[in-house]
Order: sequence, then C-alpha cells, then structure tokens
Amino acid sequence: MLLKENIPVSYMLGKVKKEVLLVTVYSVLIAVMYNNFHVTRISIPIAVPTILGTIISLLLAFKSNQAYDRWWEARTLWGAIVNDSRSFTRQLLTFVDTPYAEDEQRRFVEKLSKRQIAWCHSLSCHLRKQDPRAGLEKYLSEEDMKHISRYGNVPVALLELHGADIRSAYKLGWINEFQQIELDKTLTRFSNHMGGCERIKNTVFPATYSTYIHFSVLLFILLLPFGLIEFFGVVEVPLVIAIATSFFLIESMAIHLQDPFENKPTDTPTTTISRTIERDVMQMLKENYKADSKPAVSASEQSKVFYIL
Repeated sequence: MLLKENIPVSYMLGKVKKEVLLVTVYSVLIAVMYNNFHVTRISIPIAVPTILGTIISLLLAFKSNQAYDRWWEARTLWGAIVNDSRSFTRQLLTFVDTPYAEDEQRRFVEKLSKRQIAWCHSLSCHLRKQDPRAGLEKYLSEEDMKHISRYGNVPVALLELHGADIRSAYKLGWINEFQQIELDKTLTRFSNHMGGCERIKNTVFPATYSTYIHFSVLLFILLLPFGLIEFFGVVEVPLVIAIATSFFLIESMAIHLQDPFENKPTDTPTTTISRTIERDVMQMLKENYKADSKPAVSASEQSKVFYIL
C-alpha cells in the first residue's frame, strides 16, 4: 500500500465528488427559493439539525473505530506472519542445515523456505480473490505445483506439504522429536493467522448498520439548509457544503477501512509484506534477492511516498 505524506485534496474529494455535487445543487436551490419565493420561506430551529448531527457524529465515530479495528487486526495478523516466517526459516537452518549437513538436507531446507515464500504470496492472492497459483512456479517444484492444483484453498495445501516434509525429515533422522514439535507449532500458528484473515474477509460488516447511518446522514443534510438559512442567508451554501463534505468523508473512510483485503489503496499491504518476507528468507538462505516487479511510481515520486510494512 502506498500513502503520500501530503495526500492531495483532489484525491480526498474525488471519493465523495458525486455527493458533494448533489449537496451543492440542493443547497443553492434552497437559497434561491428562500430569497425569491416567499411561500417557500421555511426555516427550522437550528437545534434540530444540531442534535441530529451530534447523534450521527457519535455513530460515525463508532463505525470508524470498528472499521479501523478490523484493518488493524488484519495488519497485526500479517505482522505475525512476517515474524513466524522468519522464525520458520531460522528453525530449519538451525535444526537441519547444520555445518555437517549433507547436500540433500540443505536442499530440503531451501525447498521448505521457498515454499513458505509461496505460501505468503498465495495467501495474499487468496484473500483478494485473485489467482493464488499465479507466479508460484518460481518457488515450487513441479510435484508441488501438481499437488496444489487439486485444492481450492492453495495456502492449506502448502501447509499440508510442509507438515508431510517435516514428518519425513523426522523419520530420516534429520530432526529430533522436540524439533519436529517446534516446527509443527510454527505451522499451527500459520494456520491460525490464515484463519484470522479469512474470518475478517468473510465476516461482512453489518449492512443494516451502515444503511441506517447513511440515511441518517442524508436526513441531516436535507434539514441543515433550513436551519442555517435564516441566520446566514446565502452563506449557508458553503457552510452546508463544508459540513456535508466532512460527514461524507468520514463515512467513506470507514467504508474503505472495513474491508482490508479488497485490493484497494487502503488495504493491508499484503503484497509488500510478502515481498519483505521473500527478501529476508532469501537472504537467510544466502541467496541474492532481486525484486521482479517494477516500482509502482516513478523515481521522482518515490521521494514523496513511503511503504507501510
């Protein structure tokens, strides 16, 4: 995920431009009718929209907080995936790839480490409803690719292969019983992290709650010009636009944050995190790492952005 240090106003307003345009037309229409047609001189006490606005502000704050909690939990789970992926590679290197290890054991460590990289990339695509097998052939053997082709949930298939290979290593005497248990605990944590991400992905934010808040915001904006017109006259137009824009922006922010795996700029940056894991694991294997993908922005823009890792 890329964020600019100074987010352009055009970017923010672009999220609610249709709503702001409708509010502008509506507030101008109310001002024209109030000043030119005496029969339409309707005003309401300013306390009415004030009370309604206060209630809506509390509801929006609660919704924004819940949406951020979902986003932050997703980010926490992927932070744990980073830590456990590094730990998994370290365990393989210290348990199996000792100074006295044979070439076959070293190939075993490399095979499982690269498969872990594949697991991270496939989980990222799996959560975003993309092809979870895309690009995995550079990390997996033909046998592994054939195995995962029979599964709908590719990350589960890769964890199954991990478990089978660790059991084989134990039977061959490459690791002892204690080491097998520790590696299996790490695999269990991977499964738990994946389950947590899938829970966030598949648990829909209550639609009725969002709908009620949205209609309440609309009602507040419809009443607002009638509460301001008597005191501010034509000036109520920019006031209504400013107030409505702030409410729409807060509502839009909550909507974007509540789904952290939708391949949007506000997502949890799973692709960047997966590349970080790939870089660290490859360096632990003493292999040169080179990112395949081109930067998302030009060199001149890179000085203005930063990655959330």
